[in-house]
Amino acid sequence: MLGRRVGTDHNRKGTPMFDLQRDGDVHVLRFDDDENRFTPAFLDGFHEVLDTLEKAEGPGALVTVGTGKFYSNGLDLDWLSAHGDQFEPYVGRIHRMFARLLTLPMPTVAAVNGHAFAGGAMLALAHDFIVMRSDRGYFCLPEVDLGISFTSGMGALIQARLTAATAHEATITGRRYPAEEAVTAGIVYQAVPEAEVLPRAVELAASLAGKDGATVGKIRTGLYGAVIETLTDPAVLD
Repeated sequence: MLGRRVGTDHNRKGTPMFDLQRDGDVHVLRFDDDENRFTPAFLDGFHEVLDTLEKAEGPGALVTVGTGKFYSNGLDLDWLSAHGDQFEPYVGRIHRMFARLLTLPMPTVAAVNGHAFAGGAMLALAHDFIVMRSDRGYFCLPEVDLGISFTSGMGALIQARLTAATAHEATITGRRYPAEEAVTAGIVYQAVPEAEVLPRAVELAASLAGKDGATVGKIRTGLYGAVIETLTDPAVLD
């Protein structure tokens, strides 16, 4: 497997929080920063990866995976509470991250190794498929319990990627879905034991890597055009 470290920011262990590897035609992006919240450094790294992948030539697919108990816990609310004046540019960068995944010219698979909460759950939904660990971890949109409403862009993404009934239940109740229940609800493509999450995601991505990337991107843009427009409109941050 060939790869490189992405970005200059480091996690609490002193190692880079992003590691982009190549397994055949599959690009494997691992993020390793405890809960993998959307800190400014996390967003820097992810956008840098997307810059790289958008320029990639030939067959390709993307798999993202976290480390340990967390895939991602989403927005960094502590940082945001201390930098309230930066709310709009911060959320705008998150919106663009989701939109860039939706338009990325290659198939994408989220290997959800643990908890995917709030923005982290939305990040997983921005992928084509989700493979989730069956023995531990939840998919959850807990904003209702945090007293936080969804932005128009986030709401549009959730509604586009989930059935109406599931979107309603997930957002109104803040239900925590273990993997098997997430499969039943149509959120997750497949639930597998911990050791199989990344291999299965890579296998799935490899089976799709031969699809023409430009066509994949155009198809997604057609399917989710209204979502992408909302996510990339700087005037829509309510």
